[in-house]
Amino acid sequence: MTSPTLYIAAYDPAWRNRGALLCAELREALGPLALRVEHIGSTAVPGMAAKPVFDLQVSVRDLAEATEAFDAPLREFGLARRPWEQDHVPAGGDDDPARWAKRLWGTAQPGGERINLHCRVAGSPNERLALLFRDWMRAHPLAVAGYASFKRALATITNDLDVYSDIKDPVVDVVIVAAEDWARAIGWTP
Repeated sequence: MTSPTLYIAAYDPAWRNRGALLCAELREALGPLALRVEHIGSTAVPGMAAKPVFDLQVSVRDLAEATEAFDAPLREFGLARRPWEQDHVPAGGDDDPARWAKRLWGTAQPGGERINLHCRVAGSPNERLALLFRDWMRAHPLAVAGYASFKRALATITNDLDVYSDIKDPVVDVVIVAAEDWARAIGWTP
């Protein structure tokens, strides 16, 4: 999908409060099937330059049940279901891809605030990875600067979101190797 608006914005301190507000509104809209609603991704990391898109994660017990229950309230929230139902298994992993299933909703109208809502099973490896990436970056500000620089450079060579993601995913895989060591060392859990 080619996007003429693919750009990396300087960190905006207002992203933290807006992410928290969106999470609270979604918790209320989705009810008890939403076990957790978290602000994830680059806009959730202090100091991180990012595409100005709020990535949020809803953790659920059952993906099929949540998908059916969430479509209507998320439509009222301005989000439409997207066709991507699978996260990539990190490079070098031999995990069953079925464990990396998800559902994705995104803002339906162009031009407004951009939101990606990732729905993942609680305890799944992709739910954990999103939280670990965020928390590791929050704890490592020097890595934030390096990763932001990489994303800015990448955005100057491609305006295609699919290409951007395909190049960025292996970099995230490398970050996660360091993040897993950090998680073990400090006893981090989601």
